[in-house]
Amino acid sequence: MKKYSVFMVIVFCSFKFHAQTAQDSAAIKRVALAYIEAQHIPNPKLMEGALHPRMVKRSVFRSKAAKKDYVSEYFAENMVILAETYNVKGDKFPKSPRKEVKLLDVSAKTASIKLLADAWIDYMHIVKENGEWKIINVLWQYNDVSQHE
Repeated sequence: MKKYSVFMVIVFCSFKFHAQTAQDSAAIKRVALAYIEAQHIPNPKLMEGALHPRMVKRSVFRSKAAKKDYVSEYFAENMVILAETYNVKGDKFPKSPRKEVKLLDVSAKTASIKLLADAWIDYMHIVKENGEWKIINVLWQYNDVSQHE
């Protein structure tokens, strides 16, 4: 019984020190929303503020000519340019775009989220570095997978 009690105290203390805070959860959601809203507005500074400089965004596409799948990669720099240019005419999103953030897992320095947007799904890994949450990985796909061809 004594060993069990010591074990429970260690588990409780570990959880207390490494559990997410409401502040972290809010900051993680803000970063994910900044990522999508930077494309809606367009706002490259907002995008840049949400991304870790070493962010990589990936998806799987299909080459019709080669009849093979391949992985497409974008980096932070590409995403900042995309935020500046993608929706300049304001015609890429509906008037009230979908932007639903689901926290899948949050730890002291890492988080996994799912962002549901109008035409696609983004799975993101977000890291806390020097007190700030930043997107470091994105894996995405269109809702309509035929758009990957």
